Amino acid sequence: MSLEKEPACAVCGVAGPERACITPTGRGPDTCPTESLTDLAAEVREIYADPDVREFARLASVQEGECYLERDRRPYLLHPGKPRIQEIIEFAHKIGAKKVGLAFCAGLVQEARMVDRIFHRHGLEVASVVCKVGRVPKEDLGIKDEEKIFIGTVESACNPILQAKVLNRAGTGLNVLLGLCVGHDSLFFKHAEAYTTVLAVKDRVTGHNPLAAVYTAGSYFARMNRPGF
Repeated sequence: MSLEKEPACAVCGVAGPERACITPTGRGPDTCPTESLTDLAAEVREIYADPDVREFARLASVQEGECYLERDRRPYLLHPGKPRIQEIIEFAHKIGAKKVGLAFCAGLVQEARMVDRIFHRHGLEVASVVCKVGRVPKEDLGIKDEEKIFIGTVESACNPILQAKVLNRAGTGLNVLLGLCVGHDSLFFKHAEAYTTVLAVKDRVTGHNPLAAVYTAGSYFARMNRPGF
């Protein structure tokens, strides 16, 4: 069974509590994968039947719930109480990951040092590797001089594949990305053996808070809505 149209959950017109993905009696438009791709959903349920996958998914949901405080109060209003780094630490302990891999950007050395210290203070071993590991000249990737950040200089390319391989060899139980560039993070995900989560993504303009440009797309970042920017 397949969709006549591409899945478009981002623009679903059904109210939240009435959606097929939320309630058994819910409904969805003709782009709804919950309603149309029941064969694929059944296939995925078989994946969750694997004990290891099921337990990992269960603990992820437990961690999600624990982020909210006072859940026994009625009426209940969402009350989040844990920053991302706390959740990562707690989740690492939940899944029994004694060693955490920290793959970070060279531009966030100070932040990486702080994260390393925090992880250690919470009983986690840390294997960390910077993006420039291996010292691969950008020319080796076919990058032209005028495509470098500092034109006319020798620049090392980011090496996310080696970052992943180093952490694979270190035997990490959970990897954490800190500030890897767009595309470089994709290569890391592709080549890492351990499950990987993200503490922060790279956004040079917004102080690594990419949703700032989304939230202000109707004002300060209105150019986001203009083709070609």
